[in-house]
Amino acid sequence: MTKRLTGFQPTGNLHLGNLLGAIRPLVVGQERATETIAMIVDLHAMTMEHDPRTLRACTLEVATLLLAAGVDPKRTALIAQSQIPEHTELHYLLECTAAHGEAARMIQFKEKSAAGGPVRLSLLTYPVLMAADILLYDAQEVPVGDDQNQHLELTRTLALRFNARYGETFVVPEGVRPESAARIMDLAEPTRKMSKSTAGEAGRIGLLDPPETIRKKISRAVTDTAGVVRHDPEHQPGISNLLAILAECTGERPGIYPNYGALKRDVTEAVDALLAPIRKGHAELSEDPGYVREVLAEGKTRVRPAALATVRRARAALGLLD
Repeated sequence: MTKRLTGFQPTGNLHLGNLLGAIRPLVVGQERATETIAMIVDLHAMTMEHDPRTLRACTLEVATLLLAAGVDPKRTALIAQSQIPEHTELHYLLECTAAHGEAARMIQFKEKSAAGGPVRLSLLTYPVLMAADILLYDAQEVPVGDDQNQHLELTRTLALRFNARYGETFVVPEGVRPESAARIMDLAEPTRKMSKSTAGEAGRIGLLDPPETIRKKISRAVTDTAGVVRHDPEHQPGISNLLAILAECTGERPGIYPNYGALKRDVTEAVDALLAPIRKGHAELSEDPGYVREVLAEGKTRVRPAALATVRRARAALGLLD
């Protein structure tokens, strides 16, 4: 059985791009011969200034949204990274294999270092923690977007180097991409990906946005002056993005539209129809917050034996005492 690991950061609010690009493939994968772990990477959120209460609340909120979106805890282990201490132990063991230059080349560290101001040491080393996250569970497949290729390559490099130096210890993972999900772009700036990290809310559709908010955001989505509805990402990125969203939400190829307004109305209806069950499920789950904590505890119990076994193999390979 193939083992797959998908991670979600508890920063900002999960949005439509997260749903179509990561959550829906995760849910679909539950129907296949795939052993899946959905991990909330709360330790990664500490590479920047954060409020402890907000981090705790966001971790539970992401777990709640994943369940509301169809993640089945009976088929998918849902875990919080920080609740499994083997993540940090393997992180250090892999740091003893990684080089400073490899970590310093990662794009987030380079960009934030160049911007000036204090940069936390954890920002430099978190790609190695990400490698530990993946290697800890013998994951064979890791869904990745374009912005994660660099991190996956570092993971593969560290696994291969460790295996060559100390003996076969880690499964070397492969990156996989969703079979159909298009790259969902920002509604306000359609040349960049929809993201939780952008300052404004206008460009992203949150999974809990009410119908009126969805309507306003889509009605104000940036288009162009061509006046023709066609898929042309280079010359009409805004319209192309709306067409991609419509196709992904409905599972059908969009028809012919006489104007931008008609397209936006259909996109609004399709997005709201997709998100309405998630809003309903979230509201129901929020009435029993103890259940979400129970799901995380059960996920931890399910995956920790594999994490312990991996760390034991790594320790033995490195020559550490039992």
